[in-house]
Amino acid sequence: MNAGEWGGPVGDPHAPRHRIRPPANWINDPNGPFRWRGRYHVFYQHNPDSPTHANVHWGHVSSPDLAHWTHHPVALTPTPGGPDEAGCWSGCVVDDDGVPTAVYTGIDRHHTGLGTICLAQAAPDDDELTRWTPLPAPVVSGPPEGLGVTMFRDPFVFRHEGRRWALVGAGHADGTPSVLLYDCEDLTSWRFTGVFLDGHDPVAAEAFGDEAVGWECPQLVETPDGDWVLLLSLWSGDPMSTGYLAGRLAADGEGGLRFRARAGARLDHGRDFYAPAVLQDREAGRALVWGWAWEARGQREAEAAGWSGVLTAPRVLDTRPDGSLRVAPAPELELLRRRRLSPGSNGTRRPLPHAYEVEIAARARTTVTLWRSASGAEVTVCLDPAAGTVALDRSAWPRERADGASGPLTLTAGRPGRDHVCARILVDGSLLELFAGDRAVATERIYQRADDVRELAVHGDGAEVTLWEIGDGAH
Repeated sequence: MNAGEWGGPVGDPHAPRHRIRPPANWINDPNGPFRWRGRYHVFYQHNPDSPTHANVHWGHVSSPDLAHWTHHPVALTPTPGGPDEAGCWSGCVVDDDGVPTAVYTGIDRHHTGLGTICLAQAAPDDDELTRWTPLPAPVVSGPPEGLGVTMFRDPFVFRHEGRRWALVGAGHADGTPSVLLYDCEDLTSWRFTGVFLDGHDPVAAEAFGDEAVGWECPQLVETPDGDWVLLLSLWSGDPMSTGYLAGRLAADGEGGLRFRARAGARLDHGRDFYAPAVLQDREAGRALVWGWAWEARGQREAEAAGWSGVLTAPRVLDTRPDGSLRVAPAPELELLRRRRLSPGSNGTRRPLPHAYEVEIAARARTTVTLWRSASGAEVTVCLDPAAGTVALDRSAWPRERADGASGPLTLTAGRPGRDHVCARILVDGSLLELFAGDRAVATERIYQRADDVRELAVHGDGAEVTLWEIGDGAH
C-alpha cells in the first residue's frame, strides 16, 4: 500500500504515512486492540463519508508486527432502527470461548450522553475478523438507577483471578467523574456491582484536579509486578487530556472489586492525545497502548485535505516500584527504519525527510531544532542533564486548536544532576511523539507551511545523535 492510500495525496506534508489512519475521512478513538491467530488487530472510530465526527462506524486494520498495517473493510456499521443506529462508539474486543466479540457503546437517535452496551460477534471461520454480526438487543440498556449518571459509555472487559469484569466510563449530575464496574462472566448477562473508582479518590483528585466531569474510555492492564494501571480520558464537556492511576485491585466484600490507587499523573503531556486503548499482550508479556491524535488545524483545512485524525505509534507501558509510569515506543517500530542518516556536525543544518526518528543522549545542555519558519521561529527540543529534563518548545508555531499551554513543555527525563539524559523523537508528517527517556511522553501536531523547513540542527557539546529515515511501513 503506498503512502497516498493512507489518506491525502502523496505530497501532503501533514499526512502521516506510517501510523494507523483510514484511507480517507474521519478517525477518532482506537478501539479493541486484539491479538488473534498471529496478528494484531486494531479497530477505530471512523466516519467513512467525510472528515467530520458523525456517522461513526468501526474501521479495522491488522498487522503481523505492529509496524506494517493492512486495511480491512469496515467492521461495525450502525443498524437502522437498532440500539446503535446513530453510532457504534468506543469499546473493546474479547475472546469469548473462541469467539472474538466486540463489546461497544451503541448510540441511538435520542441519546443525551447515555449509551447502551452492545455486542457483535465475528464469524467463527473468519481468521481476518472481517465479518461481524451484532446482537439485536443491548446487554445493558443504560446506567444503573439512583446514581444520577449523566454520561455512560465506553465498556472495557478484563479478567481478574479468572473471572471476567467490565468497566464503563461515567459522569454524574453533581460533576463527579467515575468508573462503574459490572460482573460479566457471561457476556450476555451483566450485573452492576458498584462504583469502581470516582473523582473523590484522594490520589485521583491530586493527580487530575477537579476539571473533569466524566471519565471516558477506562482501560485497565496488569503489569508484571502485579500492579494494575487504570487509564482515563478526562472529559470536561469536550475531550481534555488523559491520566493514569497505578494501584491494586481488592474485593469489596459485596461481590465486586475496588481500585486502590497509590500513584497517578498525566498519561501524555502533549496537547493532542486522547482516548487511549490498551492491549494486554500476554503472549509477549507486556501492555501496549495506542491513542488518538486529533487535528489542531481548522475544520476547513481538514475537509480540503479529505482526512482527519491519526493514531499514535504503539507504546509499551509498565510501572516502577513507586507506581510511576514507564513508557517507550514498541521495539517493533525499528522495522520501519529505512536508512541511517548523518545528523551533521554541531551547529550545522541538514534537511529532514517526511518521516524520521531521532535518538539523543546528551551529557551537557543540548538543543535540537526540528522545524524553522520563514520568520525564523523554530520548534526545538532541549535536553538538560543538570535539571533532568527534556523540553519541547513549539510556542512560536501556529495552531488553530486553542487547548493547553502554548509555552515550552518540560518533561522529567530522570533525576537532576545525572551524567546524561536521553530523548527519542518520532515524526511522521504532522505527528510528533516525544519520549523523555522512558519517563514521560508528549504528542503534538505540528503543521508545516509552504515556506517552512524541516531541518535538524544540534547545538551542544558531546551529544550522541542518531537519525533514521522512516521508510514505507504500509503494505
